[in-house]
Amino acid sequence: MRPTGIPKELYTLMKRSLVVVATLALGFALSAAAQTLPAPVAPAAAPAGPAKIALIAFQPVVQRTNEFQRNLADLEKKFAPREAQLKALDEEVAALTKKLQEQGSVLSDTERASIAKSAEEKKKKLDRDAEDLKNDGGQEMQEMFISVAGKVSDVMIAYAQQQGFTMVLDESQQQVQILLWADGSADISKAVLDAYNVKSGVPAPPPPPAATAKPTAPKPAAH
Repeated sequence: MRPTGIPKELYTLMKRSLVVVATLALGFALSAAAQTLPAPVAPAAAPAGPAKIALIAFQPVVQRTNEFQRNLADLEKKFAPREAQLKALDEEVAALTKKLQEQGSVLSDTERASIAKSAEEKKKKLDRDAEDLKNDGGQEMQEMFISVAGKVSDVMIAYAQQQGFTMVLDESQQQVQILLWADGSADISKAVLDAYNVKSGVPAPPPPPAATAKPTAPKPAAH
């Protein structure tokens, strides 16, 4: 039921889910970037003999590299001010909406109309700015992901050739899982990740600060 004092148009607007402005913009971009991942280039000619197949979770390997983690942190810092502006604007819309809900019955028609119009305009701006942030962040995330992925691909191919593999399958991109069993030595994900981190020279990011444990209340002594 629509609360008293809130115009129908604004109530419909309020019922739409609010835009998640912080992580979703980058999360959507990461998913889109993965879909445009450059395909690894196979060697010109495979050596004769039985096939030796390797497996790799390629997208997770790219995301876990020190270089990607460093660039991702830089990207988040770059867009943090815009995310903060969106959060503040979202709070303004929520405050106006709450005012209409709590005071709508005592406000004059002019006051209700003015507040409703202001909330609607701010909500439209919130949607536009959030969409711009998603597009801008998505473009930069896509470029960053593809850049690192291309270099990881080079390291992967070199490692596979050195180890005598004739084929590498990306187990993170299978739409239908058909692999029923594989020896653990066939998964080269960690080996490629470690090799790339060494080649890139980018140090591992510092671990997040440990959360301070809250003191627990002492238990009453048993009688």
